[in-house]
Amino acid sequence: MALTKPNQQLRRDLKEAAALLEWSGVDLMQAAGKLSEAGHEDEAKELLRIAAGFQEAENKLAGYAEEVRGGRIIRADSG
Repeated sequence: MALTKPNQQLRRDLKEAAALLEWSGVDLMQAAGKLSEAGHEDEAKELLRIAAGFQEAENKLAGYAEEVRGGRIIRADSG
């Protein structure tokens, strides 16, 4: 079953948001490493906690994108 244009756009948007969260999480993890090396363990742990939240959200968005692809989530045509 081919996706409608609104569903194609929804899937693209979900995948893009997931990718942004992924790369933001990577950046946070790198910053946490630098903070840890500088002796700022509490701040590093907080960044790692935030990065873990980003990972959870990224996984949800990627799952939603797959649900759109499978036709389980459908965006109604606006008009």
